[in-house]
Amino acid sequence: MHVQAVLFDGFDPLDVLGPLEILYAGGIATNGGITVELVSAEGARDVPSGLDLVTLRATARLDPERDGLILVPGAAGATEQGDPEDDSIPSRIARTQRTALPALLSAAMERPGSTVTTVCGGSLLLAMSGLLKGRYVTGHHDALDVLWGLGATVVRARVVDDGDLVSGAGVTSGLDLGLHLLEREFGPRVAHVVEELFAHERRGVVWRPTGAEPAHI
Repeated sequence: MHVQAVLFDGFDPLDVLGPLEILYAGGIATNGGITVELVSAEGARDVPSGLDLVTLRATARLDPERDGLILVPGAAGATEQGDPEDDSIPSRIARTQRTALPALLSAAMERPGSTVTTVCGGSLLLAMSGLLKGRYVTGHHDALDVLWGLGATVVRARVVDDGDLVSGAGVTSGLDLGLHLLEREFGPRVAHVVEELFAHERRGVVWRPTGAEPAHI
């Protein structure tokens, strides 16, 4: 399984590195069953994060035709937007819409063999691109109303698995997301050994649109 972790100007480093390190460790635990790389819509380049001290290097352009996982992070910065061109999270996510990223993600989501995953504001990036209409999704709690307004079906869960779309809530949910993806792909023993390595116990139920319809309680 190959993982393409997407970088864009202003991305949140923990949204990327949390799940990516989990999946990288999963690659070791599976003797190379997982490979990971950092990509951008523009190709190989140094990509500044939303934290001034952190820049990561994308080594390739996002390839929507490649099977595997695509990891979409949110942005880092102030939560309140004062101006469309400021360095707030809403502004940084909105500026991705001027790049090739939405078209690349749309192409990936239209083909079998690709699973798109998001952490925190990554689901908002997809929703602003018109890619979450009618899909079950979660995201950062501050963005849930916006996700509803953009046509997504919001579930207040830490991880939501809607088949070829798997989303995590706030930033630290990326660890839970990574462990769930390991279990989904390789089974509980691989996920457990990585969980022990990181001394992190997953929280809550991974929500899926399956099973009995619960009565109101």
